[in-house]
Amino acid sequence: MEQQAQRLKKAISPETFVSIALFGGLAALFILNMGFVNTLSTVMQTAYHLLTDTVFFLTAIAVIAGALSGLMQEFGVIALIDRLLTPLMRPLFGMPGAASIGAITTYMSDNPAILALAADRNYLSYFKKYQVPALTNLGTGFGMGAIITTYVLGLSAVTGQNYLPAALIGNLGAIIGSLISTRLMLRFTRRICGASEQAVDGGGQTLSRTHRVIRQGSAASRCLEAMLDGGKAGVQMGIDIIPGVLTICTLVMMLTGSPGEGGQYTGAAFEGIGLLPCVGEALEFVLKPLFGLQSAQSIAVPITALGSSGASLSIITRLVSEGLAGQHDIAVFTAMCMCWSGYLSTHVAMMNALGYSHLTGKAILSHTLGGLAAGMVAHLLYSLIAMLG
Repeated sequence: MEQQAQRLKKAISPETFVSIALFGGLAALFILNMGFVNTLSTVMQTAYHLLTDTVFFLTAIAVIAGALSGLMQEFGVIALIDRLLTPLMRPLFGMPGAASIGAITTYMSDNPAILALAADRNYLSYFKKYQVPALTNLGTGFGMGAIITTYVLGLSAVTGQNYLPAALIGNLGAIIGSLISTRLMLRFTRRICGASEQAVDGGGQTLSRTHRVIRQGSAASRCLEAMLDGGKAGVQMGIDIIPGVLTICTLVMMLTGSPGEGGQYTGAAFEGIGLLPCVGEALEFVLKPLFGLQSAQSIAVPITALGSSGASLSIITRLVSEGLAGQHDIAVFTAMCMCWSGYLSTHVAMMNALGYSHLTGKAILSHTLGGLAAGMVAHLLYSLIAMLG
């Protein structure tokens, strides 16, 4: 983790009163709509459900992913993939071929799974220092890809239509969005970190692309130790993401959610004031030409995907069942939900875990533009294919 110079400020300064005003205004926004007791209850219930249903699930995934990555690193699989895919990854993403492992891992699970790889010192030896923060953008661009793709394909049970073409176009749009996000982030980090410094030093041993460091002992003992060490890194990752997921995602979900059954607030988890979907509808005159969505309500899907792609999937089901979203919309939804995959609720924690929390703003800016590009690309590709067909 990078060491930064200590900064000092007056104990009480103008920002003290600004922060009080902002916090008070935000609290009042919820309390006036939901009531004090319901607001407090929803905060606690949402945070608890995020911890038990999301963080523990991601931790389990990270442990398995860490164990697999440890095995692949120990026995040279990552070195082989790096050698094979560097000619593709470097010109497209500006990253070494080993970064493709992170893309595959997050595609099969979720954004923070890439942290289990980044915790492996030997894995980081394939990277320059300025490339490490961009792992957040690369991994997020592919996050939950398999889950989202499988989900939209399953919508055929609701409508009887085949959503495979839309899902494939959406995946391609997400890949292009990830490429743009990663490239933009690399431009920022190259200026800050320089282009020559390695992510890790040799620590007394020379780490090169032609040799790799292995553990002592027989193949069986190396296999067991690699899995356990990788799993430990996954556990640490799960601990590291708890603050970011519980605080940021709770806020986003409450800004996105709606009252409970009957339009009444009950203090249950994931209730909210529906501000973000309203903002999306207000910006419909800009967003609809960019993405070509047929319904104003469809704007809620990418807005919700900012905080949670899982939550946005439930909205897609309702839109499809009510005839408010077609094949074109599904392509755009797939691209944006996969590329963004709830990055507002994970970027802070991921950048902090990597040791580059001071670059979080640049990571979020880059990924915001990447996600918008993903939706626009999916819109243009589907429109072009429909016109030619």
